[in-house]
Amino acid sequence: MAQKLKFEEKTIVPNSFYHITIMMLYSFLEYVRSRRFFILLLITIAIGMLLTGVVAYYRPQSFLVSEQSFYANWWGETVTFIIILSAVFFGGDAISGEFQNKTGYFLVGNPIRRSSIYLGKFLAAFCGALIMLLVFTAMTIGNGLYYFGGVTNLFWESLSFSVLYLATAIGMTFFFSSIFKTNSTAIVVTIILMLFVFSLMQSLVANLAHYEPWFIVTYGAQIINNVLMNPYPPSTQTTAAPLPHGQSITVTSYNATVPEGLIIMIGYFIVSLVTGLILFEHKEFN
Repeated sequence: MAQKLKFEEKTIVPNSFYHITIMMLYSFLEYVRSRRFFILLLITIAIGMLLTGVVAYYRPQSFLVSEQSFYANWWGETVTFIIILSAVFFGGDAISGEFQNKTGYFLVGNPIRRSSIYLGKFLAAFCGALIMLLVFTAMTIGNGLYYFGGVTNLFWESLSFSVLYLATAIGMTFFFSSIFKTNSTAIVVTIILMLFVFSLMQSLVANLAHYEPWFIVTYGAQIINNVLMNPYPPSTQTTAAPLPHGQSITVTSYNATVPEGLIIMIGYFIVSLVTGLILFEHKEFN
């Protein structure tokens, strides 16, 4: 007796996680295939090769006196620049580009939440920037193994702080990108603030007001470099800088502790990501 087989079709309703994943994958593929990805990759490799050549040729004592000093000078002084550059390359126009290029008008017309678009793009930008950080990490470890035959445990701690700062920098970049509707404005403002303004504010608050700049993200990011120093810099240090005619000026330097630095970066990450999402949710596409 012939039996009839009945197959029931199940309709899969896409949820927010599905939308975020799809948005992340397509945005990441767009990044990888873009010219900016290869330009930033070449810049990252060039920085690593330049450091490799300088250290190999000049053999600076500050680099080669110990394993810890090598990573402090090589990694701590350069990785923050790589992080900010990667955040700007991948996140500077992630949201503003949707307004300038009018692509967001067609994207939000689909049955997908704006939060899924925002988070998917954020994860794609983070993955792209993380590749650059890992490339520079590989070059750092390669040189460290060549000169000292090992990697200090403090470097892995600094690397974890760098990944957190990368997420924070991209979150802030997305926030600025959500404010403006043109790519150039969003990118320029982000570069100026991340590379110059925050550092200048930190210096002015510390040296002129003699107040700990705990509310500035670059102050918290200092733990990336400070954790590689032996001993760890004191939280407050006051020195007298000489001036002409026998005068002097008091210079106060502050250093965030590891818990304090983590709290500052996490706070900036959460506030910037949530605020940028709120701005994106309420902006109209024309």
